[in-house]
Amino acid sequence: MKLRRDIFSFRNRVSVIVAGILLGVLSLLYTNNMAQRLKEKERHDVALWAHAMERVIRDIDGRTINDPLIADIMNNGNNIPFVITDQDLNPIHWHLIPSELIDHPDRLRRRIDRMTEENPPIPIRYRWTPDPDHYHIIFYSDSALLKSLYYFPYIQLLVITVFILLGFIAFRSTKQDEQNRVWIGLAKETAHQLGTPTSSLLGWIEYLRAQPVDPAAVEEMQKDLAHLMKIVDRFSKIGSETPLTPANINETVGETVMYFRKRIPRNVTLDYNGLAIAPVQASINAALFEWVVENLLKNSLDALQGHGAIEVRISSDDRNVMIDVRDTGKGIPKSNWKRIFEPGFTTKTRGWGLGLSLSRRIVEEYHGGRIAVIDSEIGRGTTIRITLKRLFE
Repeated sequence: MKLRRDIFSFRNRVSVIVAGILLGVLSLLYTNNMAQRLKEKERHDVALWAHAMERVIRDIDGRTINDPLIADIMNNGNNIPFVITDQDLNPIHWHLIPSELIDHPDRLRRRIDRMTEENPPIPIRYRWTPDPDHYHIIFYSDSALLKSLYYFPYIQLLVITVFILLGFIAFRSTKQDEQNRVWIGLAKETAHQLGTPTSSLLGWIEYLRAQPVDPAAVEEMQKDLAHLMKIVDRFSKIGSETPLTPANINETVGETVMYFRKRIPRNVTLDYNGLAIAPVQASINAALFEWVVENLLKNSLDALQGHGAIEVRISSDDRNVMIDVRDTGKGIPKSNWKRIFEPGFTTKTRGWGLGLSLSRRIVEEYHGGRIAVIDSEIGRGTTIRITLKRLFE
C-alpha cells in the first residue's frame, strides 16, 4: 500500500509540473500571436500615416491646404515612438523621443539604427513637389504595449514556476513536520518505556551491593546503568527546549572518553589530551553534547574493526574551541565527506545511518557550532572536528 501511495504521489507531482509547463507554453504561444498581430497593426498605422502625409496638398503660394480627414489620421493619439527626418537624417518631427537624444546627433543616430533593426523605415514622397530627391523618412520602434506583450509570457512562466515551487516546498515541509512529530513521539515513548526497567535495575544493583559480589563489577554495572539513564534522558529531551549553560569542555568530553576507555576492545587505544591542558568553556547542553561525542567515538570504533588507535584532542583560539576525534581506521572517500552527515547514509551493514546526522543537528542547530570531516585518507584514518564558540570567564 505504501508503494502505491508513493507512486500516486509521484504521479501527482509530475502531473502538476507538466500542467504548469503546458499552461506556460500555451500562454507563450497565445501572447506571441497577439504580439505579432499588434505589430502588424502598428506597421499598418505608420504606413497609413505616411500615406496621409504624402497626400498633403499645397497651393501655388506653397501654403498647406488642411484636409480634416488627413489631420485626424495624423493626430490620432499615437503611442508609437517615431522620428521624421529628411534624407540627410536631420530630425524634423518626433514623438515619444527624449529631447536629449534629438540634441545629440551621435546618440540619435544609434537610436535610429535600433529603430531600423526593429522596423523598416518608411519614405514619404510628397505629391506637391516634383523633386524626386525631396523626401522625408519615418523611423519608428515598437510601442510600450507591444514590448510588454513580448515579456508578459515570460513573467507568466516565472509566476507559474514560483507557485509550483512554493507548493512543492509547502508539501515537503508539511510532510517533514509530520515525520518529525512521529519521530519525536517515538523518542518520548521510548524514554517512557525505558523508565520502568531502569528503575528496576537500580533496585537490583542495590541488592547486589549487599551480596558477596565483586564491588568493582557492581561499580561498573552502576556506571552502565547511569549511562543508560543518560540515554533515556536524551530521548526525553527530543523536541523540547534545549537550554545551554556554560560548561568545562575538558571535563564534559573527558567523562565520555573515560567511560569508553574501559569498554573498547583490547587492541584499541584511546588517548585524550583534555585533562592535561588548561580548561576551556563553551555554552552547551551537556546531555546532548555527550551524545555527539559518543556517536563520534562509536563511529571511530566501527572504522577500526577491533584494532587501531583513537585520539581525542581539544584545542582553542581567541574565538573557538575545537574537539577533534581522529582514528586510524579505513578512512572515508572525499566524495562522502559531506554525505556521511545525511540521514540514512551509512557504509555499515547494521544501523540506520542516523548517528552522524543527529550529531550535526545537535551541534549546528542547537549549539550554533560546526561539525565536519577535516581530514581523511583511505586506509590511514579520519579526523572529524567539532567547533564551538568559546566562552571566557
